[in-house]
Amino acid sequence: MKSVLLKSPGEISLSEVSEPSRGENDVLIRVRSAGICGSDIGAYRGVNPLVSYPRIIGHEVAGEVLEVPEDETTLMPGDRVIIEPYIYCGKCYPCSIGHTNCCENLTVRGVHIDGGMAERIAHPRHLVHKAPNNIPWELLPLAEPLVISMHAVSQAQVKSGEHVAITGAGQIGLLAAQYALSLGAIPIIIDPVDERLDLARRWGVAHALNPVSSDSVAAIREITRGRMAEAVIEASGDARAIRNTLEYVSFAGRIALAGWPKNEIPLPTAMITRKELSIFGSRNSVGMFPESLRLIADGKIDVSYLLTRSVTIDEAPAMVANIAENPGLFLKVTCLL
Repeated sequence: MKSVLLKSPGEISLSEVSEPSRGENDVLIRVRSAGICGSDIGAYRGVNPLVSYPRIIGHEVAGEVLEVPEDETTLMPGDRVIIEPYIYCGKCYPCSIGHTNCCENLTVRGVHIDGGMAERIAHPRHLVHKAPNNIPWELLPLAEPLVISMHAVSQAQVKSGEHVAITGAGQIGLLAAQYALSLGAIPIIIDPVDERLDLARRWGVAHALNPVSSDSVAAIREITRGRMAEAVIEASGDARAIRNTLEYVSFAGRIALAGWPKNEIPLPTAMITRKELSIFGSRNSVGMFPESLRLIADGKIDVSYLLTRSVTIDEAPAMVANIAENPGLFLKVTCLL
């Protein structure tokens, strides 16, 4: 069958690979669409230390059920589904307390094991979610980045009426703003790219700030009438943005760190103590897929704003190289099979 195979950093092609073998507790899926994610681009560039090669890319994967386990009573062949790509062990300490998203032995599709940018995959039944019929194939994979954003908002304990500053107007930051809006919160997007800020405004975000051309701290102080943001979500991984979260947040505020920095970032712990801040890591998600699918299906979050383009599987290798070379031209690209 066809797959998009990353043989080594910078070497990607459409390749024939063996059909997947379905285990007794797996669902066999005909892949219909897959998102190209920043982690795929990092793997292509060779800067993602978690990736081993060769590797079929893709962890944002949707498709149609072909085969199910013998005792399955809910899913049927032909059902539309999306996979949860974070395969956890179920035995370590974080798994034992329900934090399967940060399993000590976590394996992620397209990173630690082969991904779903192939014509068929077999995936554990408990990590396969039935999808509503009214979400188009080209948009269905976007439920996965939405759950990442939802988890970050949940980690920051965002409440209705609160201001939430979000650093980074990539797909995770923009989706975090949309989820915050759905909760009745007031998002403030901070990003140095004006085009991304314009998109945020068109998508209903009233406050979008450029920290390079304006004083973002002063602007947030004015928006919040001096309090600063009760919650901050860092979604860029940029060192300056991470440091600025401490300036944007209110006293007794909460910060969720969802972006992955290239290096460790020193932070002034005296400020953390003085403000008595609560700082949370935010990795992957847990238990968010059903709500993510409902929000998209019900039109509460219109993920079509993120979609730059859809391509065929034959075009996907060239598109990955293009995104790596020109990241500013693309927000989200999906591959249709």
